[in-house]
Amino acid sequence: MDLTHASMVEIAQAVRSKKVSAKEVANHYKHRIEKLDKQLNSFITVNDQAETEAAKIDEKIARGEDPGPLAGVPFGVKDMFCTRGLKTTAASRILGGFVPPYDATVVARLKQAGIVVMGKLNLDEFAMGSSNETSAFGAVKNPWNLDCVPGGSSGGSAAAQAARLVAGTVGTDTGGSIRQPASFCGIVGVKPTYGRVSRYGIVAYASSLDQAGPMVSTVQDAALTLELISGRDERDSTTAEKKVPAFSKDLSTNVKGMKIGVLKEYMAGGLHPDVEKTVQKAMENLKSMGAELVEVSAPLTEHAVPIYYLIATSEASSNLARYDGVRFGHRADFGNLSAVELDQFYSRSRGEGFGDEVKRRIMLGTYCLSSGYYDAYYSKACQVRRLIRDQFDDVFKKCDVVLSPVSTHPAFKTGERISDPLAMYLNDIYTVSTNLAGLPGMSVPFGLSKERLPIGVQLTAGHYEEQKMLNVAAALEAVSPVKGEKPHVI
Repeated sequence: MDLTHASMVEIAQAVRSKKVSAKEVANHYKHRIEKLDKQLNSFITVNDQAETEAAKIDEKIARGEDPGPLAGVPFGVKDMFCTRGLKTTAASRILGGFVPPYDATVVARLKQAGIVVMGKLNLDEFAMGSSNETSAFGAVKNPWNLDCVPGGSSGGSAAAQAARLVAGTVGTDTGGSIRQPASFCGIVGVKPTYGRVSRYGIVAYASSLDQAGPMVSTVQDAALTLELISGRDERDSTTAEKKVPAFSKDLSTNVKGMKIGVLKEYMAGGLHPDVEKTVQKAMENLKSMGAELVEVSAPLTEHAVPIYYLIATSEASSNLARYDGVRFGHRADFGNLSAVELDQFYSRSRGEGFGDEVKRRIMLGTYCLSSGYYDAYYSKACQVRRLIRDQFDDVFKKCDVVLSPVSTHPAFKTGERISDPLAMYLNDIYTVSTNLAGLPGMSVPFGLSKERLPIGVQLTAGHYEEQKMLNVAAALEAVSPVKGEKPHVI
């Protein structure tokens, strides 16, 4: 069995039928991490207990017990998720040395399903970034071209999955942080409906926007992972009281009669020629499979980026206030001083602990929430956000799924945009509306640029309509011109 390229479903079947042991699988991927991650820097922490944990799954199988649908599947976890006994940093110095005493709900549900956690994956600090260059642990490299970024913030997850250092990963998406790196690295990434997946145990960035989802190699794997991590959680009051569909069992490539929306505002120009060509090819394929293309419009998406950054930075400012060096986070060393002014203590502890991009967003958010500006900025942004949601509700009365680009360009060069925050923020132009409206969205690989860099197409569906979105993704995956293409490092 080719363990390196096998899907999660294939690995789990082989482990359950004893064709291969979970320990052998963990050992295979451990060697891949040791061999290849020096080039990629996708891991922050490698779990040295992975083989021991895998052996317990083998023991379970030997006793005749059910090891779970993902038995022995090696997983990487974005370092925003709390993992019991395994360091969690959010890629920030301020959380240095933090070892959680519990698992995030997503991690706990995956462990219950039989995964083996191989380690914690790199990201932009506190998930704030679109290129994975703001991490306190160094930038992640794109396995398709080591001079390029893997996207962000879940760049470590995307790079590790694309290079097959693991068989599955999970990331978080606040404004495109699953979909954009999935597109840049040629994998499948799903951001579920807000409320579909528990946020309990995930380090908070912007609480009304954050959502966790799978970043894997196939649509089938994505559907199964989403099925396992979804559902009501008493520890997260924002999770919905909705039955979780059998996404993986109900997966279908039949799109005949489906209406595919093409958002006028997203196709108005400014796209890289290779991205435009990829999206057009996806449209043509769906049309040839019997789907109907429908032009739709959501004019307020033009304002989505500024609305998103007003809301996200405001919520980040509030969430990150807890890292004060007293209750949480890095504490500055004041040597032998017996007394220090409180404001000096705070500013130095937080100044040393947070990176530049996080500081920038805290300052923006604090300004937006300050007296005299709250109503003019944050409150007004929330009102426009509601109108964006209403416009998308109207869009999904006319179509089943919206097809669009994920990003204006394929992966760009490391260092190219890091000194220009505005250019970096505009990376999110096609992804942030999904988060503002609380909709499910995903990226599925469908093209390669002239430089052989992956290009994904974005699918967005109505609230809790992930099945429709996954079905269209499965249909596209079946005819994808890049199926079987592998990155540079493999």
